[in-house]
Amino acid sequence: MPIELTASQALGLWYGVSLNQVRMDERDLTLRQMAILLHIYLVPPPHTVRGLAAELNVTKPVITRALDTMGELGLVDRIRDERDRRNVVIKRTVGGALYLEKLGDRVREQGRRLSP
Repeated sequence: MPIELTASQALGLWYGVSLNQVRMDERDLTLRQMAILLHIYLVPPPHTVRGLAAELNVTKPVITRALDTMGELGLVDRIRDERDRRNVVIKRTVGGALYLEKLGDRVREQGRRLSP
């Protein structure tokens, strides 16, 4: 069921979720890191550094730096592809799944606040 929002309502939703996220979680993901994390969890695998770079229209080093931080936070893992050692495969983690589940709950809660 589609939800119609004005631009102001949509930005208010985003603001509310972002503010809540900053207040409730010590991890401070950049917009790029969030886009990478959501892609990894919402788009079926496999995910590679090369594929993520192409999807986000950035270089592989940009993805690598983002994944370094996300790996330190326990949100993703990286392993070398055994079939093609040039590829690095990005894996989901329990920590990443829980992070996004809580974020999804915050989005839903903020969305409820917009309802009349």
